Amino acid sequence: MSDAGDIRARLTQIDARMAEACVRVGRDPDEVRLLLATKTVPAERVLYALNAGRVLLGENKVLEGESKADEMAKLEALNRPVWHLIGHLQTNKIKYALRYATCIQSVDRARLIEKLDARLQYEGRSIDIMLQVNTSRERSKYGVAPEEAIALARTAARYDTMRVIGLMTIGRLGSTPEVARENFRLLRQMRERILNEGIEGCHPYELSMGMSKDMEVAIEEGATMVRVGTAVFGEREYPDSYYWPQG
Repeated sequence: MSDAGDIRARLTQIDARMAEACVRVGRDPDEVRLLLATKTVPAERVLYALNAGRVLLGENKVLEGESKADEMAKLEALNRPVWHLIGHLQTNKIKYALRYATCIQSVDRARLIEKLDARLQYEGRSIDIMLQVNTSRERSKYGVAPEEAIALARTAARYDTMRVIGLMTIGRLGSTPEVARENFRLLRQMRERILNEGIEGCHPYELSMGMSKDMEVAIEEGATMVRVGTAVFGEREYPDSYYWPQG
């Protein structure tokens, strides 16, 4: 099987896993979107997925994402990609992220919000964001503490340059996907709390949670978007944790 055929086959398998998880909890499969995590994946291989109709792409490293987006723009594709930044964003790399990202899923602190607003005002534009919540409370991960998420949502909602469309988390990794279920459930509960606050301009309906190994559990707990890379593109040289500390 060609590389393109292999990726198409893997995407079909992911579709089936997502649909089965939805059926188990009585959800409509159309409620959950697939975001392809493309870290370290060459642009030519990402193109196979893009031509298969999978346009939602996510990058962890800001500069890698900018370079890949530029490279893919030069390739002939049947569809145009929609890029999300799903990794930590340092304030000194904001302008680079905004060159390609249509949504930043890793907003986790007030200073980042302030700097984002300044740059967005300078460019005369706005952007969708998600608030990253450290639901597992692990020191190795970024994200606002759950008890501080409502305050951060209020801060973000004050800026017209940003639209809070959801929450994002990385579940605790373990020997079985079940170890992350509590983290995913907590993110869903945080969304309900924020919505109940009735914060004007804050509508965090999206729940971005779940990866290749634990996406079914995330869907069962309410995910509207799962971030899958390894199950589509194969194992990477570095573990997921390598991509969390830096933007």
